[in-house]
Amino acid sequence: MDAQGNIQNKHTNALKAYTKAEVSLHNKRTDCWIIIKDKVYDVTSYVEEHPGGDAILTHAGDDSTEGFFGPQHATRVFDMIEDFRIGELVK
Repeated sequence: MDAQGNIQNKHTNALKAYTKAEVSLHNKRTDCWIIIKDKVYDVTSYVEEHPGGDAILTHAGDDSTEGFFGPQHATRVFDMIEDFRIGELVK
C-alpha cells in the first residue's frame, strides 16, 4: 500500500478500492467491470475478444467469481485476468 492508501501489485502501479455500488455502474459492453474474489477488473477492452461471446456481460458490474472459475476456462485465464485488475472491493 502506498502513502495514499492505494494497493500495489506487479501488474498495476496503484490499485484503488471500490465499493460494490461503484462497480455496478460499469455494467455494459462499452464499460464493463467485474468482480472476481473481491478484486475488481476492467475488462471493457476484452469484451469483444471473449471466446464465450456475450457471456462475459452476464455479470457486468457484478460478481463474476462463480462463472470465472467454471470448467469452460483454460488455466491461462487465471494469469491473463490480472492484466485487467484495477482495484479491490471494499465491504
